[in-house]
Amino acid sequence: MSKINKIVMETAAPLADALGLELVDVEFVKEGGQWILRVCIDREGGVMMEHCEAMSCALDEALDSIDPIEEHYLLEVSSPGVERALKKAADYERFTGREVKVRLFSSLNGQKNFTGILRGLAGQDILLETEKQTLLPIPLSQVAKANLTFIDKQKGGI
Repeated sequence: MSKINKIVMETAAPLADALGLELVDVEFVKEGGQWILRVCIDREGGVMMEHCEAMSCALDEALDSIDPIEEHYLLEVSSPGVERALKKAADYERFTGREVKVRLFSSLNGQKNFTGILRGLAGQDILLETEKQTLLPIPLSQVAKANLTFIDKQKGGI
């Protein structure tokens, strides 16, 4: 995690808590010559525009007071969307029973990419029920990226 991401996470987390929100992720990237600070928030029942606006105002004020970013940047606050990234151990518990995609740093059983039903955590492993209906333990330390999968029920999804 970069120094800027760390500072923003430490600044944004208590603000999100105070607003009844969960801080999901922070990303500071350069796109098309423009620096963008993306802050992703969530809450039970979903995120509304008012939540994004409140978080944006609170974080903007807090960051202006400590000024941790030298570059001119655009602040974007949004919800995680339907294919939400799973970042923390608590995310794997919260979304048990949902379909997920998991990409690993290194191969496990000859592959790096898995899709299946999340069955929770067992110690430091996530439990993934594969298409073959076998339960595959995957070490959290090996997960490069994991996210929920959008299932379009009108197109034959679950």
